[in-house]
Amino acid sequence: MTGTAEERAGDRAGDLAGDRVGPARELLSLDELTARTQMSVRNIRFYTTKGLVPPPLRRGRSGYYTPDHVARIELVRELQGHGFTLAAIERYVANIPADATPEDIALHRAMLAPWQAEAPVEMTRAELERRAGRALAEEDLTTLAALGIVFRAKRGRFEVATSQLTVGLGLLDLGFPTEAALAAADVYARHGREIAEELHALFRTMVWPAYKESGASPERLREVVERLKPLSVASLVSAYESAMDETKRESIAERARRPSTGR
Repeated sequence: MTGTAEERAGDRAGDLAGDRVGPARELLSLDELTARTQMSVRNIRFYTTKGLVPPPLRRGRSGYYTPDHVARIELVRELQGHGFTLAAIERYVANIPADATPEDIALHRAMLAPWQAEAPVEMTRAELERRAGRALAEEDLTTLAALGIVFRAKRGRFEVATSQLTVGLGLLDLGFPTEAALAAADVYARHGREIAEELHALFRTMVWPAYKESGASPERLREVVERLKPLSVASLVSAYESAMDETKRESIAERARRPSTGR
């Protein structure tokens, strides 16, 4: 067997996908793909090697790309733009079915940016401490990271949610325990993931089909999600407050039912 591993993988992909990609399907050469995506040949081949993008479809000795490839490349770039590491992107893409349509992938892109919190500001430790107005110990940085405010980046730099930094510093002044911040972060992550999965399923099964049937573009769905974000956040806060009030009432009622141990 001759040819590179990438070419052999492309041959297999072409054989498997031949029935799904009919002759009327738009096919792009590698040069056309790079022009369409503004991505270098080197990067496209790197993404293919990593499994982020499927191999090209083989037509004889030539390789061709489809709108599926374009959509997946755009998704990878979107993930990179939000600071996802290569390993995180690989895990994310691995969960997308191989037969996902460009519209399905567009939905993933639509759900990314609008729900992203404010873009963090990257700064050195000196810049962070100057912004904080104090020196920050390692435990302080750990607490701020658990609170979702300060994260370590590459080359000793930090990504900082600047609008929340003052709140985090105030908690440090009040002696908020690092262990409590870490435990709370686990709670937020666990339940946040559940909420995200359920909301994503709702959009995938109810919202996106309705807009797709009406002929709306993925960009329109993106705008819908963007407008829905503040309402969803407010709804989550309201639900949290109601649940906390109910929990406190139940706790008080439980204590009232306990027999008194005093004299």
